[in-house]
Amino acid sequence: MTGGTSGIGLETARQFLAEGARVAITGTNPETMDRARKELGDGVLIIRADAGDVAGQTPVAEAVAKAFGKLDILFVNAGVAEFKPLEQWDEAGLDRSISINVKGPFFLIQALLPIFSNPASVVLNTSINAHIGAPNSSVYALSKGALLTLAKTLSGELISRGIRVNAVSPGPIATPLYGELGMTESDTQAMAETKVPVGRFGQPSEVAKTIVFLASDEAAYIIGSEFTIDGGMSTL
Repeated sequence: MTGGTSGIGLETARQFLAEGARVAITGTNPETMDRARKELGDGVLIIRADAGDVAGQTPVAEAVAKAFGKLDILFVNAGVAEFKPLEQWDEAGLDRSISINVKGPFFLIQALLPIFSNPASVVLNTSINAHIGAPNSSVYALSKGALLTLAKTLSGELISRGIRVNAVSPGPIATPLYGELGMTESDTQAMAETKVPVGRFGQPSEVAKTIVFLASDEAAYIIGSEFTIDGGMSTL
């Protein structure tokens, strides 16, 4: 899985390990990569890779092929979330978000095609922001909406190879992201109380368990679907 050193990705790695899977994760930050190695154990393959570097996706695929031979499950999780008004965006910033959230994942899937098992499962981590039209989310929502369409189009294209593609679209989840965006604990609590019907942020484990299900044989008839995991936020 990409972006597996913190938050949803790290918890998903834990869940797959608990199911007996062999796991490979990618990351870019040496500190979080080291912490993930300590938490997950030496049996996990940790690959340093920039999710937005198109040329760098082939070495990721080669490392996975060398370690595992075949790949049963791919969770595309690495992404960037940047929120600011329309007038503050420039071309370089937009290109960075699109590269990390769309181009890199697209070419990683392409690079992995030769080693996908039959059957195999791909799960894309999108966002409810592709649906709700939140202010200051224009580029983030654009990129996640593009990724969401891949769950539909690649499903039709790859199912003949035995590859199922689905998506999860989380709402607010209790990860380090909100601190990185400058939100305090009181900010997140206020957001939960006013924006989320269940009155709280979701837990990474609640997303991770859905991903494990979508990757399992129990979801063999689920293709091109989106699972919204947002505590009802998108229903408001």
